[in-house]
Amino acid sequence: MSFSNKIIWITGASSGIGKALAIELSHQNAKLIISSRKKEDLELVKKACKHADAVKCITLDLESYQNMQAKANDAIAAFGKIDVLVNNGGISQRSFAKDTAIAVDKRIMDINYLGTVALTKAILPHFVKNKSGHFVVTTSIVGKIGTPLRSSYAASKHALHGFFDSLRAEHHKDNIAVTLVCPGFVHTNISKNALTGDGTPQEKLDTATANGIEPKHFARVMAKAIKRKKDEVYIAGAKEKLAVYTKRFIPKLLTVLIRKLSVT
Repeated sequence: MSFSNKIIWITGASSGIGKALAIELSHQNAKLIISSRKKEDLELVKKACKHADAVKCITLDLESYQNMQAKANDAIAAFGKIDVLVNNGGISQRSFAKDTAIAVDKRIMDINYLGTVALTKAILPHFVKNKSGHFVVTTSIVGKIGTPLRSSYAASKHALHGFFDSLRAEHHKDNIAVTLVCPGFVHTNISKNALTGDGTPQEKLDTATANGIEPKHFARVMAKAIKRKKDEVYIAGAKEKLAVYTKRFIPKLLTVLIRKLSVT
């Protein structure tokens, strides 16, 4: 698969992984639709792309998941077709389950899960009609492993794995691919924007996040996984990857190790 002239829609594209991926794919001659809630930031990302004239900006709020069909129609109209939808937008969490208001749990599920699923369902008939399409989903290592302070976030990412594994099986006959991308720690503002128990942003950068993979490098690896149409890929440090395989083969050991994680 070559990205040249492929039409790729990226959500959560105003910063972090989404921004880096947009710039990377523009260098590989893709035509892009970039979305987030922040129109001004999207315009800055567009200017940073190699082929800014082949980038369209569409504002989108995943929490308003009832409006996704109209947004999908706008995206299809931008270039007449969509080849790849990168479901990258989302929000994280930093709070104990006992301290997290149920409204916060709901908001995280609305954005990370229902918003993503609603957008996917809005684009799915277009892919089925074309007998071609590719859903790429940015989940997380905690989509495979639950860790302290991330109960709602982990739940939303686990849910994405369940939905998209099922979708892949249902639409294999329609030549529709699904790639689940599981980041470990990436040096973005995800921890600054993470919701605390009362729903306010944490507004500080975690040490592990600050020491994480640089988005530019992450985007290059992610682009390769998309190009190869991999079912699932872990883009993370050695410890995070080891945790995934420990969960698979020695789950009791991981349960013990997770309890010892620092939560300060």
